[in-house]
Amino acid sequence: MPFETPSILLVEDEIAIRDSVEAYLHAEGYLVRSVGDGRAAVDAFSNGNFQLVILDLMLPGITGEEVIRFIRDRSNVPVIMLTAKTSVDNRIDGLELGADDYVPKPFSPRELMARVRALIRRSRNSTEPQRDVLEFDGLIIDVPTHQVSVDGHDVKLTQSEFDLLLTLARFPGRVYQRMELIEKAFGYDYEGYERTVDSHMKNLRAKLGDNSAEPRWLFTVHGIGYRFMKPNSAVKPSF
Repeated sequence: MPFETPSILLVEDEIAIRDSVEAYLHAEGYLVRSVGDGRAAVDAFSNGNFQLVILDLMLPGITGEEVIRFIRDRSNVPVIMLTAKTSVDNRIDGLELGADDYVPKPFSPRELMARVRALIRRSRNSTEPQRDVLEFDGLIIDVPTHQVSVDGHDVKLTQSEFDLLLTLARFPGRVYQRMELIEKAFGYDYEGYERTVDSHMKNLRAKLGDNSAEPRWLFTVHGIGYRFMKPNSAVKPSF
């Protein structure tokens, strides 16, 4: 059965930018709902069914940070932050709030469209499993339904967190460099940077209850990247 046309929520208070991005999205064939402030974004998200959100942070009324917290309390829909806050700390803060990607202003509309396509493709691909369910002594990853549970308790992950966990868990014991994880989990056209992986990993560990000091599944390989280990594996890493 063919995919439905993706519906995108665009939240941007600058009219010229909003109109331009909306025009590019329509040209790509997407359905678009555009709003100009945080309250309207919350209302639109509550009453709509969106496959992706493009969200400015500096909004009148309810801030973009508050909007993404509202979204993450209810959904793992992919979110691209679109903002003039461009420092590394701002990017990290945005990712740790649950954003999947971060596009600083000024930006290239063509680059933004490439990131939109990449996130929607990843979201669709997550419903096409290589194996239906992965189980690791309390951790269950149900690929078709995009559901994760730990010791019987459901865990809500963002698209990026789920992709990162699934990439690591498919090959227990394998060490992934950060840039390799960006390529394999997020796609070769994902123009992130290495600290992106660290931010998503921090969120992932917190949601799984996996303490980095005494990891259960997710191990840091210092100076290199990360690896996933099955509990009670015969060989444990020494780092």
